[in-house]
Amino acid sequence: MDPVRATLTSYLQSAREALVWKLDGLTEEQVRRPMTPTGTNLLGLIKHCTYVENGYLGEVFGRPVADGPTWEGEADPFQDMYATADESMDDIIAGYRRAWEHADATIAAHDLSDEGSVWWWPEERRHPSLHRVITHVLFDLARHAGHADILRERIDGAVGLRADNTNMATDDPEEWAAYVTRLDAIADRFA
Repeated sequence: MDPVRATLTSYLQSAREALVWKLDGLTEEQVRRPMTPTGTNLLGLIKHCTYVENGYLGEVFGRPVADGPTWEGEADPFQDMYATADESMDDIIAGYRRAWEHADATIAAHDLSDEGSVWWWPEERRHPSLHRVITHVLFDLARHAGHADILRERIDGAVGLRADNTNMATDDPEEWAAYVTRLDAIADRFA
């Protein structure tokens, strides 16, 4: 595998795994609970990323997913951002893993310079290369992994990059409390 493709797919897989890891150990209620004024929730982020990968790394390159969700024809404009009562956490995660496999097969089947057709983009940008599409998807997944980081921390305080490497400066709650107190004091100076 060429180094550019290897780098892109490695970071893509890391973002996928980070997103799914943020649901580990949580209940169905916790992963569905809206945590922002716009309804952002952990399970909805996973479902949205399923749509993203099925669309950009499937449909865009002439490989629509036979049994997975896509945006085309959706009556509910928010459908990709939440799990219905009939969809379990396990179902959503399994669907996302199938989307990974399908996306990875698309990546393997094409050169990075091959062009796709993104029907929902403006005409002047409608035919990006696979390289650009992977970068776009990676950017989207990384953004949503950041959302998931914050939501998970609000649920139970769990933070970090991966289960085996938090990538945090400390795991001592007292150090974090002192740090937050210091930041609050700085902010208070601007009140």
